[in-house]
Amino acid sequence: MRAHAIACIAGAMIVAATPAHSRSDTRTMTCEQTQALVKSHRSAVLTTGQNTYDRYVRQFGNECDWPEVPTAAAVPTRDGQCRVYRCQEPVFDFPN
Repeated sequence: MRAHAIACIAGAMIVAATPAHSRSDTRTMTCEQTQALVKSHRSAVLTTGQNTYDRYVRQFGNECDWPEVPTAAAVPTRDGQCRVYRCQEPVFDFPN
């Protein structure tokens, strides 16, 4: 019984140390694949570099929390830079 308990604890520690879900890396996908992934999931957290990632959303949708809006961004993909959208607060520049 004691050996079973130790095995269960060891298994739980391994599961806790393993990430539940790895992020898709835009650098290994084409632009079309990247855009399709975001569109199909409505939003996705994507790796964009060795130590960088961000959440990207559809251009038209309600995935952003108010007052944020979808703003164009570029991410590196296997076939070059790719236009995607991420949530940001709008910047208003009123003329004087």
